[in-house]
Amino acid sequence: MTEEFVSEPGLHMIHDVAELEPVETEPGLIPDRIDAVEATASWAPTLSPDGSAVAFVSDRSGEPRLWVSPLGDGDPLLLDTGLDPVLEVEWSPDGAWLAYLTAPGGAARTEVWIIRPDGGGMRQVAGFGDSSATFGRWSHGRSWLTIAEANRHSNRSEAFLLDPVTGQRVLLGRADILAALDVSPDHRWALLRRGPRTARWLEVVEVDSGARRRLLPVDEGASTDQGHFGLAGSTVFARTNVGREMPALVAVPLDDLDSHPKVVAERADAELDHFTVSGDGTTACLLWNVVGGRSEISLLDLRTGAERPLPMPPRDVASWCDLSDDGSRLVFAAENPANPRSIWTIDTTTGTLEPVTYPPPHVLPRAPLHPELHRFASHDRMQITGWLYGGERDRPAPAVIYLHGGPEAQERPEFNPLFRSLVARGVVVFALNVRGSSGFGRAFVNADNLDKRYDAIADVAAAVGYLVDEGYADPARIGCMGRSYGGYLTLASLVWHPDLFAVGVDVCGMADLETFYEHTEPWIGAAAISKYGHPEHDSALLRDLSPLHRIDRLRAPLLIVHGAHDTNVPLYEAEQVVAALAGGDVPCELLVFRDEGHQITKKANQAYFIERVGDWLTEHLAVAGGAVATRHADAG
Repeated sequence: MTEEFVSEPGLHMIHDVAELEPVETEPGLIPDRIDAVEATASWAPTLSPDGSAVAFVSDRSGEPRLWVSPLGDGDPLLLDTGLDPVLEVEWSPDGAWLAYLTAPGGAARTEVWIIRPDGGGMRQVAGFGDSSATFGRWSHGRSWLTIAEANRHSNRSEAFLLDPVTGQRVLLGRADILAALDVSPDHRWALLRRGPRTARWLEVVEVDSGARRRLLPVDEGASTDQGHFGLAGSTVFARTNVGREMPALVAVPLDDLDSHPKVVAERADAELDHFTVSGDGTTACLLWNVVGGRSEISLLDLRTGAERPLPMPPRDVASWCDLSDDGSRLVFAAENPANPRSIWTIDTTTGTLEPVTYPPPHVLPRAPLHPELHRFASHDRMQITGWLYGGERDRPAPAVIYLHGGPEAQERPEFNPLFRSLVARGVVVFALNVRGSSGFGRAFVNADNLDKRYDAIADVAAAVGYLVDEGYADPARIGCMGRSYGGYLTLASLVWHPDLFAVGVDVCGMADLETFYEHTEPWIGAAAISKYGHPEHDSALLRDLSPLHRIDRLRAPLLIVHGAHDTNVPLYEAEQVVAALAGGDVPCELLVFRDEGHQITKKANQAYFIERVGDWLTEHLAVAGGAVATRHADAG
């Protein structure tokens, strides 16, 4: 059976394989469900050059849109950027423009637009036709924007500087899997990123000649993926794990690119998660991901090397930091399991912390969650961690293993309304960081590459054993769920270990790694080779690791959720599973959001997703009272 959901009030469409006529629910049903997503979120902040205002993305209007808010008195202004979701925004150094990234229809293809801070002058500047565009930093002085465009029909990309007023482009180079990051204040040098996931490197380009030099030496299994110019453009600062286990901040002088990089900030207990440099090149903000997943923030004086910590709000995870031109003010997003992402500013001189956005008090969560970080040994004694939501030791309960995407992402103590909903229904959630996750060092993030992926599947089975042995889970009532790569790993766990799970939910996961490579965006496929394998050279491995080829072993009822506009993991991956299970004894439903892509971004859709997933899991985990809201569409 396939169920398609759209967010127009009162309508969801249900089809089985015989294509039944659409069935309308009672008017007003969908808007009521929006309350299930308890609060709005705001993220991707960027400061005006003088630090007097902040632009950010927020779903407070129901979908991710672009907002501008003065700091101090004044109400936030919603800029009319059209219907497509906004992903990120960057303020130009002269204050005249905001560059922002949109994903038409929620697809993986992105476009770059510019708009005045008052909402005027909006126009597209990159990502036309079949190309997909991203942007880096604005340059100072001439306010040019660094852009990269990928051809959707090949792996080839080109990077350039763009004058947003005249449309003039200065080509920086062409290469596979290319991103443009920054340009020096004198416009002599540009900084590019190349390479696949967990194996990236940076190149310095001379703008006039196009001559390129690699920034750091080759180091197998290492990645250098963030970079900025600083100190009047004479130095490149980069985040890298070349020569070390934990990503750190290093400095490389432009007049001696062959010199050994100088480590300017590193920690043995934390990865450098993100950093940014002030417009005057004197100050860096460092976001540290302390092992386990919580954040700490520090400021680094790039002239003296002095580093000092900054206060954190009562939130666990920080992201998206940005500094004013003179480094006197910092803006960032922060969240924890009880509070969705909101925007905060810090006066870097006094340490004064103030909120810019926060959810209205009447929609704040009523029962805060306090997840616990658990560690256990997998089959080969590698230490695996997971955040446990709900549950008590020696009181076995229905439980769900949750698997994040990536795989080189990380489960952290963030706001997740799905987890809140499941715990409220009586379901324990164990959100895992299997091998291949970031946040635990270089060896761990590479521990699932290629044929090591079998070990990641075994990590899921080990997590089930841990929950049962410690008395948190009833062994007969354990489910598995994940999205994107986590959806793939869910399917793999269900067919490799069919006796462990009573139910599954696959959200936009890959069912067949070979067909994933055939149908995904070429640049996405090219970037994934370092993790999954090459579609030609490793075809036997990809086939053996594909859950679709073991689908006859599936025993757990399966709900599959996908966005119709998903070009990262195309809908075809879900359709193959449905077709393979047709006519069998395993219950299977496919829920398709016709107005979403790889992410579910609309609040109404999020609310429906949370309700439907909760109904499916509680029904098949036999949670007391949990099946009341479950509907079988064939009854219509």
